[in-house]
Amino acid sequence: MKREQPIFTTRAHVFQIDPSTKKNWVPASKQAVTVSYFYDSTRNSYRIISVDGAKVIINSTITPNMTFTKTSQKFGQWADSRANTVFGLGFPSEQQLTKFAEKFQEVKEAAKLARDRSQEKIETSSNHSQESGRETPSSTRASSVNGTDDEKASHGGPAETHLKSENDKLKIALAQSSSNVKKWETELQTLRESNARLTTALQESAASIEHWKKQFSACKEENDQLRSKIEELEEQCNEINKEKERNAQLSRRLQELETELQDKELELEELRKQGEIIPQLMSECESVSQQLQDAENKNKDLEEKVRTLRTEVEESKHRQTNLKTELKNFLDVLDGKIDELHDFRQGLSKLGVDN
Repeated sequence: MKREQPIFTTRAHVFQIDPSTKKNWVPASKQAVTVSYFYDSTRNSYRIISVDGAKVIINSTITPNMTFTKTSQKFGQWADSRANTVFGLGFPSEQQLTKFAEKFQEVKEAAKLARDRSQEKIETSSNHSQESGRETPSSTRASSVNGTDDEKASHGGPAETHLKSENDKLKIALAQSSSNVKKWETELQTLRESNARLTTALQESAASIEHWKKQFSACKEENDQLRSKIEELEEQCNEINKEKERNAQLSRRLQELETELQDKELELEELRKQGEIIPQLMSECESVSQQLQDAENKNKDLEEKVRTLRTEVEESKHRQTNLKTELKNFLDVLDGKIDELHDFRQGLSKLGVDN
């Protein structure tokens, strides 16, 4: 854990390409999660890692062949051939997407530089091994030639000087090759020691990984237990809230009942007060009933009188009608008498004139 440290962190929604259609995006996280670049100083490698709770949803090692592509103002993607998938990230803003893309290019260049350096080291080591292999047979050939020269020198002759010079050259080459062999043996020993240290470090890292896996499992179990406890506590809180709500409702209902009881007590007190005056009211009621009875009797008498008066009025009207008729007849007779009297007066006047 110490050799791998985060160098850049942001938050985004994580998607993966649908493996069946290779077209549609499938959400890998329900919400925005942390996405980080990690640098491994021992392996000199870079990774993009994202964890949603206890689930690792991105574990992508950056290689020089990878390319991060912006497909919109807030969305980008890259393909990971090792994971055999395509990852997509949705950012809250275009600025965060730009920063992530720039960091991807920077890490990609660093990974490419690390790969080139590693290849150079491998090629140099390979060349050194090949040169060591070529120089060792040359020393064998020098020994063989040397032995032949010794045999030839024992016979003597004109070519002795030339053979001696060749023999000296071969001895020099043999000495150089011996020194080179020693040097490469030293470097080989150094590489072996380095390899042993790397193997030890790898074993330690593997043990550390197992240790952290165990701790991760323990933490995961503890996390699950805590989640279950939290769920239980939430259920208890919900029950408590429901109980509080029921208590509040009961309290409100109790207050309403108390108010209604007070109103009923007031009504009962009013009824008691009214009950105290009921005898008086009863006596008054009896008196009023008697008065009402007397009034009804008087009313009946008055109605009888009214009927009598109406009868008398009718009779009076009838009599008046008869009187009017008789008066009219009398007036008609009177008019006739008056006319006769007038005629009689006129007759007397004429008799007086004639006399």
